[in-house]
Amino acid sequence: MTQPAILTVALEDMRFGAEPVLGRCELTLQPQETVAITGPSGIGKSTFLRIVAGLETRYRGTVSGPATCAMVFQDPLLLPWRSAADNLRLTARIDGEANEASLASVGLGGLGHRFPGQLSLGQQRRLSLARAFATRPSLLLMDEPFVSLDPAMAEEMLQLFEALRAAQPVATLLVTHSMAEAERLADRTLTLGGSPAQFL
Repeated sequence: MTQPAILTVALEDMRFGAEPVLGRCELTLQPQETVAITGPSGIGKSTFLRIVAGLETRYRGTVSGPATCAMVFQDPLLLPWRSAADNLRLTARIDGEANEASLASVGLGGLGHRFPGQLSLGQQRRLSLARAFATRPSLLLMDEPFVSLDPAMAEEMLQLFEALRAAQPVATLLVTHSMAEAERLADRTLTLGGSPAQFL
């Protein structure tokens, strides 16, 4: 028996003023499925993800998703005036052993006292992943999470995400410019193209 979709998007269009950005886009995501969205820079991939996340409302159409959703942005978007442990405590609402276990799961064990500015970019990305998974979401949205990393660090992050996803299966919508990432991580890949952009 097929499980109900965890996310259904029926987008009619999206405009910035009079300028069309996205055309008709339909997407259905199953529980524990990973779907990658690719396409050229500026085509509207991040805008589509923001619509799904509820961060963008200037569109016509419908979005039906779960109550528990987490998002990993291109930039870690951490609270710079709070320690790594506090970033988890305040956003994911975990404390004590659960907090330390979450940090350890991304290779940041023993670094909970450090502030984001005392962490490397790779460590900040790790903390961002820990924060997302700590909320135990049903849906994970990832917007170019491995961009701007050198090849070795990008490979570490890919392996880390694969390990976290294996330990805590979650439906994932991944925006990436890398076809290699899409082929490696996703069950299927959708490409945005055209003007206004639609799934090809």
